[in-house]
Amino acid sequence: MGALSSAVTEHAVVIAGGGPTGLMLAGELALAGVDVVIVERRTSQDLDGSRAGGLHARTIEVLDQRGIAERFLSAGQVHPALSFSQVALDISDFPTRHNYVLALWQRLFEPILAGWVDELGVPILRGREVVGFAQGDTCVDVELSDDTSLRAEYLVGCDGGRSLVRKAAGIDFVGLDPSTSWMIAEVEMEEQPVFGFRHDSVGTHAIGRRQEGERIGIVLTERQVEHTGEPSMDELREALVGVYGTDYRVHSPAWISRFTDMSRQAAAYRQGRVLLAGDAAHVHPPQGGQGLNTGVQDAVNLGWKLAQVVNKTSPESLLNTYHTERHPVGARVLHNTMAQVALARADERHQALREIMTTLLGMDEPRRRIAAMLSALDIHYDLGEGHPLRGRRMPDLDVHTADGPTRVFTLLHEARPVLLNLGEPDGFDVSPWATRVRLVVAEHAGVWELPVLGEVAAPSAVLIRPDGHVAWAGDLTDPELPRALATWFGPATPAH
Repeated sequence: MGALSSAVTEHAVVIAGGGPTGLMLAGELALAGVDVVIVERRTSQDLDGSRAGGLHARTIEVLDQRGIAERFLSAGQVHPALSFSQVALDISDFPTRHNYVLALWQRLFEPILAGWVDELGVPILRGREVVGFAQGDTCVDVELSDDTSLRAEYLVGCDGGRSLVRKAAGIDFVGLDPSTSWMIAEVEMEEQPVFGFRHDSVGTHAIGRRQEGERIGIVLTERQVEHTGEPSMDELREALVGVYGTDYRVHSPAWISRFTDMSRQAAAYRQGRVLLAGDAAHVHPPQGGQGLNTGVQDAVNLGWKLAQVVNKTSPESLLNTYHTERHPVGARVLHNTMAQVALARADERHQALREIMTTLLGMDEPRRRIAAMLSALDIHYDLGEGHPLRGRRMPDLDVHTADGPTRVFTLLHEARPVLLNLGEPDGFDVSPWATRVRLVVAEHAGVWELPVLGEVAAPSAVLIRPDGHVAWAGDLTDPELPRALATWFGPATPAH
């Protein structure tokens, strides 16, 4: 990059937005030694609303892959079932160490994640926003709201559903306008409300709280879809009376907000040196609790790829695989949330459909398939023909190495790729990739089981990407192994 004035600071990567996606991405890049900075409009990590309410199994797994899952587990509550349009799907029989949902509000999740990012030394420029940028052949000049500028090799928009980065990049946001609006709040009530769900001709409503002493949570389906701003206390009282016949003498709101079932997805997750992740790339209704989880998983897919390109380990074309792999995942989330909204419609036709779906989801096979989709445990990136593991998440096996017993996820704490050799100890020369790929010789006794697929044949070796997905599996003599190493982790380097 060329010479700059003293007012401009250079970084390898600038992340617009310091929410869960931006924080996770920054952590992934920092683990790879990339100079990254976050630009965040909030002056602290505090949130003024509930936002997301929990972590799904695959998200807990990726946190476990970085050795930080326990930080979140100690702050949340474990539940055995997730929800598909309020139909409970028990996942306690799933083949994962984390076969549950962790109830943890985003306002608690974010500070814990920010603490990890701070430990990794990532600076956060608070009280500022990205307000514009200009792409060049080798860099992106980024304008901030305080009239300062940054220059970076890459800019990543993690700046939410109204993403300025996405709009300024000219990336289409394709999908459906809202058909339903909900009001949501946390309040105090002088009168004891009726806890639980209520269905009427307008839709589904709910009042409840997770534990005694907490404020009461309210979700109300609104009669009108179009609104010009955030709801007021008077609107909340009026809506409560309309559904329950009383406002329960509601008072002292912690916050009041609304959301809709608008469903939109960025047509491209990359435009030159600008990339999108999280809500900047996809927005959808919160049914199934997949938003935060999908964003964190976007970050883990993108982080190691972007790091390898910045570190000149891999060609820039590796970034194209981010869109190829994650865009279908986002599209599937939009699809299933639209289905969940439809199943909650109050009219008789949709309720008849709901009754049939509830019966089907009570059967093991449909339950497993839908629950694996919601929890993201079934994600299968299309990496070509080969072993059934290829493109899927690597199971967290108990293995025994020369250093003693350990777990596969423990081997991924540094966010480096691992070639796990479970066969002959000298079956492959990894030295042309030795500085990039960690070779681990180990033993494992037991079955290999995946959600939905069930048991699969145990390969003698597995090449595991930093995001925990399998790049290759088979015998070390397979000529596909060096090709997979070169594809994902850069060309072979002559041994010195």
